[in-house]
Amino acid sequence: MSELLAKRDELLARLIDYGRVAVAFSGGVDSAVVARAAHEACGGRAVAVTAVSLSLASGELEQAQEVAALIGIRHVVLKTEEFANESYLANPANRCYFCKTELYSRLESRLSELEADVICNGANLDDVGDYRPGMTAAKEHSVRSPLIEAGLTKSDVRDLAKLWSLPCWDKPAMPCLSSRIAYGVAVTPERVRRIDAAESFLRREFNLREFRVRCEANDLARIEVALGEVTPLLNATTFERISREFRSLGFRCVTLDLEGFRSGNLNALVPLDVRLTAPMSTSRGES
Repeated sequence: MSELLAKRDELLARLIDYGRVAVAFSGGVDSAVVARAAHEACGGRAVAVTAVSLSLASGELEQAQEVAALIGIRHVVLKTEEFANESYLANPANRCYFCKTELYSRLESRLSELEADVICNGANLDDVGDYRPGMTAAKEHSVRSPLIEAGLTKSDVRDLAKLWSLPCWDKPAMPCLSSRIAYGVAVTPERVRRIDAAESFLRREFNLREFRVRCEANDLARIEVALGEVTPLLNATTFERISREFRSLGFRCVTLDLEGFRSGNLNALVPLDVRLTAPMSTSRGES
């Protein structure tokens, strides 16, 4: 506990040094801890900004609003237009660079209006080393990562969120809907809506917690479920029910991945030389 408290104090000290801060705030545990720390360290000089676009899953904005209200931090909703960028829609391996460039550019242009000087994100130490092209955009826009600077791992972040009684302390990661689409398969409004509806169905009907609906080429749906949660799905009646629902949404074929849920597994398809030379990043959209 003493080590965690020392890291907490370092986090608060760094945020105080930032001055007026705008937190890129998804409502997930990482950005929630940054927002909570920013509110404590900076008071009214801190603002949480949630980006909203077609890639945001149903219910995520409402959850972000609830967490921001609980923290007491000023909260702003910012509409982003990454779907207007053809490079983003083409869905290359560095798609997240274009998303983060859109987000940080809009935040940067509104810093005066937001009464902020510094943008910060929710990257933590465990994100370092993964393939995260969004870091290029963060670097280009001088975005700070206070959790990394203060030495917090993902486990530290969850422990600190629990200490601060944040309801999202054990919330599974919820990256953007576009991250479910296999690289090279075009990102379209129809596909992200289809994925959102499919995941909402599985969450509602089977009470799943850690899972993804991946969209592969030819609109094949590949369902990844945490192995500890997969048992209720393993019967013919359920298979038929899921298949019927997914086909009604526009998927042509439905599969259940026998390896289970793996966050960020699409990155395994990125060539090793690309991953080794790319900087890291974090936030919704990259897993």
